Amino acid sequence: MTAGHAGPYAGGVPLAEVVRSGFVEGFHHGSVVVLDAAGRVLDAAGDVRAPVFPRSSAKPMQTVGMLRAGLPVTDPADLALVSASHHGEPPHLARVAALLHGAGLGEADLHCPPDLPIGAAAAEAVLRAGGGPTRLRMNCSGKHTGMLLTCRAAGWPITGYWQPEHPLQRRLRATVEEFTGERVAATGVDGCGAPVLAVSLTGLATAFHRLVSAAPGTVERTVADAMRAYPAMVSGTGPDAEDNLLMGGIPGLLTKVGAEGVMAAALPGAGAVALKIDDGGRRARPPVLVSALRRLGVTAPVLAQLAEPPINGGGARVGEVRAVW
Repeated sequence: MTAGHAGPYAGGVPLAEVVRSGFVEGFHHGSVVVLDAAGRVLDAAGDVRAPVFPRSSAKPMQTVGMLRAGLPVTDPADLALVSASHHGEPPHLARVAALLHGAGLGEADLHCPPDLPIGAAAAEAVLRAGGGPTRLRMNCSGKHTGMLLTCRAAGWPITGYWQPEHPLQRRLRATVEEFTGERVAATGVDGCGAPVLAVSLTGLATAFHRLVSAAPGTVERTVADAMRAYPAMVSGTGPDAEDNLLMGGIPGLLTKVGAEGVMAAALPGAGAVALKIDDGGRRARPPVLVSALRRLGVTAPVLAQLAEPPINGGGARVGEVRAVW
């Protein structure tokens, strides 16, 4: 296990350009690392050794840690939901509510803040029906439910389960360090209120490589298989549900987006990728990921679909965001 890069994240390099009417009007900078099938660095750009917050891309590792600590969830769809940044669609909310109810818990026990669904269609439906933000609708409610159930199973208090010094969070930190092969460089508060742990993009890609390369029947393989079997539970069903589109379109691929432009992916026998778009926006993430996956020899129609997000003008497509790396 390494201590990681000694300095702070230095920022990235131009990874994507914004083209409007044939004119390049801007760039998205960031960092990206590509590991080969053996887990070695095949290609990289920007700063891939300094620590960054992986945000929700760390969720598969957290689910592994929960299962090892006794999380009493065996249904693969529910495991996918614990690992999710769900879009607040009815199947997501129904499953989270059922998991809480089965443990004698309720929405008030969740520490994640009230929010509208992350999915645009689901959020619009809530508002149209006169609803508003709730803890259940927050995209991390599946993870927080898993944390509560793990505490109950392990005999840990549910009070303060989100605090870094809580036995649950210490266990999850150890799992992240195990899979990334790095010491956590910093601990912050994620958007959902739970701890977020800083590791390098190389460490994040290494973790995803280990998840998909694990032997069948292991806890980590169980989590990876659940997410790949139920990608709509990991994200949603709309056109902006990147995880669902990618895992549904490329058999065997494991992906997980994170806030602030982060994404990680791995395909057994091919390799793994981790990236961060420095401005935190999401539109440059798909084309950079597509470029990285193509370097691993991955081909699928969904890659062409995501390779050049459109730029619109006057109600019509007039350009695109495309990778320059």
